[in-house]
Amino acid sequence: MVLLVIKEILHRKINFLLGVLAIIMAVALFIAFFTSSEASKRETIRLTRDMGFNLRIIPKSTDMNDFWVTGFSKTTMPEKYVLRFKKFKNFSYAHLTATLHKQVTWRDKKIILTGISPEIEPSGKKKSPMIFSIQPGTVYLGYEVAKASHLKKGDVIDLFGKKLSVAKTLSENGSDDDIRVFAPLAEVQDILHEKGRINEIKALECLCLMNGQNDPLKIVRQQLTQVLPEAKVILNQTIAVARERQRKMFENYFALLLPFVVLVCAAWVGTLAMMNVRERKQEIGILRALGYSAGKITVLFLSKALLIGILGAVLGFIIGTALSLKFGPEVFKVTAKLIKPNYGLLIWSLIAAPLFTALASFIPAMIAVSTDPALTLRED
Repeated sequence: MVLLVIKEILHRKINFLLGVLAIIMAVALFIAFFTSSEASKRETIRLTRDMGFNLRIIPKSTDMNDFWVTGFSKTTMPEKYVLRFKKFKNFSYAHLTATLHKQVTWRDKKIILTGISPEIEPSGKKKSPMIFSIQPGTVYLGYEVAKASHLKKGDVIDLFGKKLSVAKTLSENGSDDDIRVFAPLAEVQDILHEKGRINEIKALECLCLMNGQNDPLKIVRQQLTQVLPEAKVILNQTIAVARERQRKMFENYFALLLPFVVLVCAAWVGTLAMMNVRERKQEIGILRALGYSAGKITVLFLSKALLIGILGAVLGFIIGTALSLKFGPEVFKVTAKLIKPNYGLLIWSLIAAPLFTALASFIPAMIAVSTDPALTLRED
């Protein structure tokens, strides 16, 4: 039977190669996508994360009219409140940062002095920070502040009696960050005589919107009541919805693309098998007349299909992995290091591709062996 299969392949080389090409294309696309999928998911998360914090947790007694006019709460709360979040698992927010803001006049200009604490992850998992980490004794200057005062990196400034070094001057942001002076929280608390006090906790909402069936703000407020009943939360719905839609768009795009490719390749392999059967009707009739059973001829066609699947799986894995390693880092620059060969996908390909080709060839093979050889030969 092995010899017969080899003769069959050599006799119809073009048909065999076209079948292998179809499987290579399907497997290569599948492998390239899933090899890069981890990086692409992280890239999407990172890019949507960079839209900024969308949760603002402020003291419950905050005057909301003043809050929206000034951009921050004039009421403070204990800094230790932020530590409560570390005790709760599986909450729908992350990247918690305690902050203290106050509008002050410095060098005859009104600025916003902002103290920032290191980020806290409620889950305990270490993640890359969303915001810059400011070292003690240093400040970051907003674009307009640096420009108006002719300050640059390395300069030492006197900030209300405290000597601080300019670690960085920020690029133009187009928001009130341009008139901010950022410093470590402890430094700002000392300058403003607000030791151990903050007026806002910034966080990132990471709750899936469940196709709009759940109200994320309602859920976050319920969770906040368990953790910090002394505060209230504001959700920037625009950022939250944009983040979720971006993720869904990415997922839906590939969910639509992959089945389409698989169907096209299935039709390709099935069509090639059908054409092969139609072209070989006379030969099949002769084989039947010479005593080859229907089962043996069926095994011949299915063996050829399985071999197509195996070769296509191996070559497709190699090509797909090479493509993802070559072009993936150019597309997913932030998470390029996550793009690595996934040999588990090779095993799945070696299982799925032969089964796929066998199923696509099954109907043509059954048509071939079900025809009476006498009728086939009589047509010649």
